[in-house]
Amino acid sequence: MSRRETWTTEEFGTSHTGAVEVVLADGTVPGPVYFDSASGGGGEAISQWHLYDGRRPRVPRAAALRAVCSCGWAGPDRLLDWEAIGDQDLLDGGAEEADACERDWDGPTARVEETTVPLPETVTTLLERLEQEIDRLTKTSPVAGVRAARRLEVVAERVGYWAARGTAADLDTAQAATHLGLDEDAARKLMARFGRWSPYR
Repeated sequence: MSRRETWTTEEFGTSHTGAVEVVLADGTVPGPVYFDSASGGGGEAISQWHLYDGRRPRVPRAAALRAVCSCGWAGPDRLLDWEAIGDQDLLDGGAEEADACERDWDGPTARVEETTVPLPETVTTLLERLEQEIDRLTKTSPVAGVRAARRLEVVAERVGYWAARGTAADLDTAQAATHLGLDEDAARKLMARFGRWSPYR
């Protein structure tokens, strides 16, 4: 597993993890770049897009960048203009294309939101109002904000129990995952946490 910068949304978490992927001139995706550790005990694997400038030994030069998501989605290639980049670090010279990749990733996450089970407007409005009220309370009394957050946990555990049990009776894991905008593993763990059963049952 190589390290690179990623993005997630609060609701969907790692089920939809976005990142910038490097594409070479031949259309392939390069392997990670390895940096030797100071102790000599192996190196760190990094796939950060701005390292692929072709200026280090065994590090190829990126021809394009594209957004990818852990769900398998990939965005369009954003070509890098190396004549314009010149002697700049790729982090600076390719920043516009990398930013475009992050905006590309916003599209599929919005579509995931559209495919989840809709919440009634009254519930959405109440949740937003409650968040605003607790934020306001926290500014005057942080400890009261903590107590309010704890009360929210208690409520979530209570209502989530019956919601998870009812969902398990009505839907299989794949169906629940689609309605929740999660991958099956995340949906299984969420349902198990709320329903108070083992995710490995």
